[in-house]
Parts: sequence; C-alpha cells; structure tokens
Amino acid sequence: MTMDLTPQQQLAVKEHLDAVAAILYQNTPPEQLTTLEGIELAVRQHINQAVGPQLAPFFVQTITGTVAGYARHITTGIGPVQITQKQAQILQLKPGTRLSPHMEKCCLLVSANVSYQHAERDIETLTGLRVSHATQQRLVQRQHFELPVAKEPELVEELSVDGGKVRLRTEPGQACEWRDYKAVRLHGIATAAMYRDNDGLVEWVNRQNLALPVTCLGDGHDGIWNIVERISRCESRREILDWYHLKENLYKVGGSLNRLKRAESDLWRGKAEEAMGRFEGWKAEQVKRFCQYLSKHKARIVNYGYLQAEQVCSVGSGAVESAVKQIDRRLKISGAQWKVENVPRVLAHRTAYLNGLLTN
Repeated sequence: MTMDLTPQQQLAVKEHLDAVAAILYQNTPPEQLTTLEGIELAVRQHINQAVGPQLAPFFVQTITGTVAGYARHITTGIGPVQITQKQAQILQLKPGTRLSPHMEKCCLLVSANVSYQHAERDIETLTGLRVSHATQQRLVQRQHFELPVAKEPELVEELSVDGGKVRLRTEPGQACEWRDYKAVRLHGIATAAMYRDNDGLVEWVNRQNLALPVTCLGDGHDGIWNIVERISRCESRREILDWYHLKENLYKVGGSLNRLKRAESDLWRGKAEEAMGRFEGWKAEQVKRFCQYLSKHKARIVNYGYLQAEQVCSVGSGAVESAVKQIDRRLKISGAQWKVENVPRVLAHRTAYLNGLLTN
C-alpha cells in the first residue's frame, strides 16, 4: 500500500521525523552505531519502544472514537500497544489474546517451519520483539486450521496419495515408536495430511470438484490404494501405479541388464504380462516377489509412454512425495518426539503453511 502525501505533508513529516531522530540519536549508545547492522537494530528498537507505541494509540483512538474499558497490552508488529476493551471489540480483536493478528500470523508462519524454541529466536531476530516459545505453542494449539476446497472453475484432475512417519513420544529408556500418517496432494491445488483419520482424508477429497475421470497416483503400498478405492466411484477414477516406483522395483530384481531393459520397455507401454514373461523360468525369490507385485497392480500399469507423449496426465506421484518431505521438515526436526494427541495439530499447521493459508 502506497500513501500519496502532498508535498506539504511530506515536508511536515520530514521535519517532525528529523526532530524525533535527533532525540533518539542522543539516546543511542555510540557503540551500537559503528556498523550499518548496528544502526538498523538501534533504529528498529526505537521504533518498537518509542515510535510505534506512540503512533498506534492515535490511530486506534481516532478510528474507534473511544478509550472506554480496561486496557491490556498487545504485542504488535510496531511494538507493545495498549488497547482498551471497547477498542478491541470495534477492531475485532479476539478476547484474551496478547498478540495482534499480524504478530499471530508471523508466529504461525515461523513455527510451521521450526521448533517453538527456534521460532522464539527467529521472531525476535526478524521483528525485534520477543514471543516466548510457550506462547507460540499455545497459539498453535488453539487454532482451527481449515483445509481448502476446490470451487468452480477449479477442477481437480489429478491427485496422488502417499504416507509418512512420525516419531511418538515414549517413556525414558523405551525404544522410539514410529507411526504412519497419510497425505493427499491435489495437483496444483492443495495438500492434506492426517494421522489415523483416513475417513477424514477421504471425506475431504470427495468434497472437492473432481474431474471425470480423476487420475489417482500412488506407489505399491496397500494403505495408499485403500484410500484411493474410496475416492469418487470406480468408473470415475483412473488409477495409475507410480512409474518411478515401478521402475525402481524392476531394477531391484537384478540379473541381466538387457532383460531388465526389455522388461522396462514392456512396462512403459503398459504390457505387464509381457514383462512377467521375460522372467519365465527364473526361480529367484526376488523375481517371484516382483511378478506378484505386477499381478497385484496389473490394472494400474498403464501405457505410460502414451499418457506422457499426449500429456494426458502425470505418470508419477512426485507431487505428494515432495509434500511429505516438506511436512517432515517440521515433524522430523532433530530429536523431535510428539505426543500422540498433538500430531493431528502439527500436521494441520504444517499443511496450512504449505497451502498458503497462513498468509491470507
């Protein structure tokens, strides 16, 4: 937002600010002013402690027209400000909060990426204002993070499903426990991740504006396809086994490279039976497992070459795998262990960040 001040207003502002700057300069320790960074930090400190807290009440009182009610201190982006009960009602400030909406947003953005302890440090570095890690944790815990829903003309043409793991807190001396969560990526639209709530995940997907057919991609895990089979209707889905996982599993078989190359060519064209025929008579255990894998997912092994050449749809689930990696940046920070009741909240917080909802 730009402010169009008249030349006279610009001159008046400059004269007043020059006078303020001279006073603040006299009250700044000289050792703080030896570098540009020191000057930046000194000026910001003055803005937070002397300038902002004087400017904000003028704006607030002028807009609300009242000073009625008891006052509480609010930490804002321009320093601590006193807001009275009546002013808070007019400005739609939530009851009981000690942070302004903008400061809440800053804290939620930073703590979605790092631990609460590091968020405390980073917020102070970025703003010059301290919000304790305990306050930031309570802020996250009382939030209700909504998942986005695609609306017309936004159409979900592709989605992919994957899973990740979260480390649960255990008693001292006990082995750590890793548990699964599931994530769905609506390509180009949004991500959702839930812990032990497949019903909620499926319900969210089915509320979307799904294309006919909607392409569903995933790797070979049963948990992925147990979710996919509940999305839309069978005839309204195009199920595709992720090509890159398929190829990875093929080369785990080992043996003749020429045989593997020919099998890869068969699979790229969607010919699972021909690919299995390449291994006929080979009794190795890894071959048996791979052929069972192909038989199980035969209906999901499509003509990848055609789909890619004609740009019909994606042939890999990299979008959701990338989302899981980004979620894990918060879940799996060094040494992190989570109480089981806090896992859904941290997943919702992180996906709200990934979906851009914390900046709205």
